[in-house]
Amino acid sequence: MLKKASKDIPTKSGTKTNPKSQKEVPGQMLDKASKEIPTTSGTKSQIMTRLEKMVEESDIMHGAIRSVDMDEGVFRIAHSELIAKEDMQQLFEHEELGIAVIHTYIWYMYDTLMRGTELCNRFNFIAASRINTTFITKNPTSVMNELVDRFMVVGDNTTPSLYFLPFNSGNGGHWSKYPSMKKTVDAAILKFRSKKNYRNRKDITWVRVQCPRQNNSIDCGFFVLRFMRDIIALNLL
Repeated sequence: MLKKASKDIPTKSGTKTNPKSQKEVPGQMLDKASKEIPTTSGTKSQIMTRLEKMVEESDIMHGAIRSVDMDEGVFRIAHSELIAKEDMQQLFEHEELGIAVIHTYIWYMYDTLMRGTELCNRFNFIAASRINTTFITKNPTSVMNELVDRFMVVGDNTTPSLYFLPFNSGNGGHWSKYPSMKKTVDAAILKFRSKKNYRNRKDITWVRVQCPRQNNSIDCGFFVLRFMRDIIALNLL
């Protein structure tokens, strides 16, 4: 989670890379509303059972895909997500969540919680398909420029805001392992500040946010979605 690049920017945890210019501090526990997050194990809820039946009885064939067209308000660029019946099974069968599910839920949160409200100025999303370990390893400069362009879209908005960047480590598809993107994000923030001619800014600070963690290797995606939803719904900065 990144604070607006034109402001002081606390972000998710990572290891120190340059103690002279960057520092890492412990964060506070999230509000009580976000402390107790149940795992997805156990029997399926009535809603999940009904949703699974609805999808099973729909005209979506196995192997077929549907395109979810998202307007520019979601990622600040036009974006289309291809989602298949098999992607929905990740929810029904309690499997690791892929990018298609993550992006579709982000679109749902934007559409139901944010669209047409001042929350659009407070919360921003960065597409996980554009910033991930694979791309950072292959071409870190391209990823850095992608982030800078994303920050620049907001323009001169002075409202304090947060950027959500669901980050996939590429290690078995886990939504975690933030140190692997820290150097690239830092470089993007510094370049953004330079382009906007911001002077005398404070050092970049990475904050370790204390929060519930999954107790298995599957629920990381579910927890990421829940964290984003709670922060937006409670309007937490």
